[in-house]
Amino acid sequence: MPSVTVVIAARPEQIEIKAVTESRLLDYPADKLEIMVARGKQPSVQRNAALKAARGELIYFLDDDSVPQPGNLRRVIFHFTDARVKMVGGPNLCPRDAPAREKVFALVLASWLAVGPSRARYFPVGKVRETSEKELILCNLVARREAMLELGGFNEALYPNEENALMDELQKRRGKLIYDPQFIVNRRPRHTLKAFAKMLLTYGRGRTEQVRLHPTFRSALNFIPLSFCCYLAFLLPLWMVLGKVAFLPLIAYALVLTLQACDLFRTAFRTELILHIIGAILLIVPTHVLYGFGTLRGLFTKLRSPQERPATDVVLERIELGSSAAAAKGTREQAYESKIHTPPTR
Repeated sequence: MPSVTVVIAARPEQIEIKAVTESRLLDYPADKLEIMVARGKQPSVQRNAALKAARGELIYFLDDDSVPQPGNLRRVIFHFTDARVKMVGGPNLCPRDAPAREKVFALVLASWLAVGPSRARYFPVGKVRETSEKELILCNLVARREAMLELGGFNEALYPNEENALMDELQKRRGKLIYDPQFIVNRRPRHTLKAFAKMLLTYGRGRTEQVRLHPTFRSALNFIPLSFCCYLAFLLPLWMVLGKVAFLPLIAYALVLTLQACDLFRTAFRTELILHIIGAILLIVPTHVLYGFGTLRGLFTKLRSPQERPATDVVLERIELGSSAAAAKGTREQAYESKIHTPPTR
């Protein structure tokens, strides 16, 4: 059974870290499990620092609000019996007790029209399979430590999308990425519409920056929302030149949106969810527009190498493993066994 280090990126001042509490309840031998919190202000830098200091053969990356299922590690280690497998991930699902607006955001992210193949990050899709970076997400991802170190860890010039660039590089070296739809964490979506919109803009920007640094053929799909935005912006001039033909793409889009609405009602319909589904349908078009504007912004951002970025101070904290649920709810002072201070990253 391989040793595992759970790595959780957190803010410097953060006291309550849900992922720490839940990670201490993972069903895995205590002598094979390590939990490490990386505190700082740049997640890719924090994770790289933890990666270098980790003791585990496998690294389980969680966001600070990820709630893994207790059996996750025992489930995932089976996939690593194949030496070619370098990363395994699964979806992060909206908790059942989340507020209504967050369930609406979750339905949007689980929509094939809104986010394409990346819906697998937010909804269990299909069976266990070899996949690409489009279906995996860093808030619920297990990786071979050695394979990541060989590539120098995450590209610290990227945030977000640092994991996507690394996955592409692993696949270029014939490494396998596995998607397991039952390898699940619970994680709440953004809390407000403003935060949800900001996330879409950030994801779009990050994707374009990733393409600029690590171009791949598959990345062309991510510019479809930007193309849609350009089409809408020039629809009036196109109509003046082409006449009614200019509206054909818009009509086709409306038909596809109708199909997506029917699919949502078919797969997720319950009487109490009808308003959630309607809200999700209404958000699909803004989702494409916001992501498109984000990708446009990413074309003009300045890409700075790690050496050009401001110094980042990272503090690593190893967590004492408790044997009971009560121990897992200890205070910050009780939980942290040791601290490892890393020098500023430049």
